Amino acid sequence: MTTPEVLFVCVHNAGRSQMAAALLDHHARGRVTVRSAGSSPADTLNPAVVQVMAELGLDLSKEFPKPLTTDAVRAADVVITMGCGDACPVFPGKRYLDWQLDDPAGLPADRVRRIRDEIDRRVRELLTELVSEL
Repeated sequence: MTTPEVLFVCVHNAGRSQMAAALLDHHARGRVTVRSAGSSPADTLNPAVVQVMAELGLDLSKEFPKPLTTDAVRAADVVITMGCGDACPVFPGKRYLDWQLDDPAGLPADRVRRIRDEIDRRVRELLTELVSEL
């Protein structure tokens, strides 16, 4: 039995993809390998994202935006894009999902919480699918 690997991709890897990766990793408890990356990584994570994730007990303070690599896409079973357009390479045999979500950049914490909660809902659904496939 192999552990499924999920890659979350957004433009800056400073908000949505970081939240999704942290939430899936938290809920999966080792049953899924999780990565995140950005097609044009920022220098740091969005402070509001770090704040709203800390409210759930998830510490993103040591995380940093990572560049999207072909190897990361190749290694993933599921690639979830979040507004990165055509920047993500497409490989046959991969499952691709595009989650349309607001970008938390520049938004106040209350709006970022709503984005976080929607990501959490989607991540839980995805985890249910992935675990049932094992």
